Amino acid sequence: MRAILVILGLAALVVIGLISLGMLRIEQTATGTLPSIRFEGGRAPQFKADMGKVGVGTVNKTVRVPTVEMRNTTVAVPTLEMRRADNAAEPAQ
Repeated sequence: MRAILVILGLAALVVIGLISLGMLRIEQTATGTLPSIRFEGGRAPQFKADMGKVGVGTVNKTVRVPTVEMRNTTVAVPTLEMRRADNAAEPAQ
């Protein structure tokens, strides 16, 4: 069961990533409607919530910090070519 949830979660992340990069385009081709439902009576539940408080601040302390030397070196860097999804498609009616 846990494996199925992990796979569904990963699939959702992949779809979101593809949409955000323009590699996947989803269009609505027909509108949907909800069935008509009639509600009568009833009462919504009431809740009371007390929140704790968190204090955030800063304190000056002396800590040891390593030094880093920067130098220029030529290295092979991977490249990526991306083509966006075709936006010329007309939605079905």
